[in-house]
Amino acid sequence: MSHCLGETAERPPGNAEQASKGMTMLSAEALIETEHPARYLAQLGKHASKMSRLRHQPRSHNDGGGPPEIRHAEWSETDGIVTLNWGRWTMQATHGRLTLRAEAADESNLQRIQDLLTARLEKFGRREHLTVDWQRPGTPAESQGAGTRS
Repeated sequence: MSHCLGETAERPPGNAEQASKGMTMLSAEALIETEHPARYLAQLGKHASKMSRLRHQPRSHNDGGGPPEIRHAEWSETDGIVTLNWGRWTMQATHGRLTLRAEAADESNLQRIQDLLTARLEKFGRREHLTVDWQRPGTPAESQGAGTRS
């Protein structure tokens, strides 16, 4: 079963459109070991879908910039993608692992996506004590300091 929330109005180009047009995007990836990767993938998809329909409270995104504008959210039991005005994130659930990939046109928006995903996932997975450690492509995990945790 696939779930989809689509765009309903034309919007001016932004970070997500830059990605689809082949422009260089910054990215970060997190590999989360868990017994329930599909559950967390679905929770993140549902959360994004709710953010697009409801008046999401900016206090949940305490970067001072307010909540993101969700443009598209689609997910299944194994894969998902969420496109927002800050950029996008993809999700993949495999046996014992949830992989998140955040993409944005600039450092600020990349960090905002990482912070949003980290806060949500650590809240959803608090019983399992999930932690989210982001890595940049081509950077070994051991060379990244404590500051990589978002």
